[in-house]
Amino acid sequence: MAFTAGNGRTQIALADINITPLVDVVLVLLIIFMVTAPVLQSGIEVAVPKTRTVKEITEERVVISIDKQQRVFLGNDPININEIAGKLKQRFRDPAHQSIFLRADEDVPFGAFATVMDAVKQSGITNVSIVTQPLDTHGKR
Repeated sequence: MAFTAGNGRTQIALADINITPLVDVVLVLLIIFMVTAPVLQSGIEVAVPKTRTVKEITEERVVISIDKQQRVFLGNDPININEIAGKLKQRFRDPAHQSIFLRADEDVPFGAFATVMDAVKQSGITNVSIVTQPLDTHGKR
């Protein structure tokens, strides 16, 4: 679009959008999400036991957590222990070839842990990995 200035010259209006501020805002948001995403992933606080052999988690799997009060969570959602098998069957088409992680607080009685394991086995999933922390070899054992 052209217009005439006060001195009689014809000038062209600049219609370009400056996207530099937009890119800055997007990059700041990206950094914020990258920093907060790992914190949101493990929202349920569970003090898992320490062991000498720990395999690092490399792929995304379904996580079942049991906290100190023996509440059971599928992902970050609380779930009734009697509904675990049904929910896992709904989520997976072929449960026999799926695997899940089981996080249990170290103070949870073995009976509660065994009950959750039984509910997982009822869904058809046989590959269950138990989440632990590495044992601090430099400190006390």
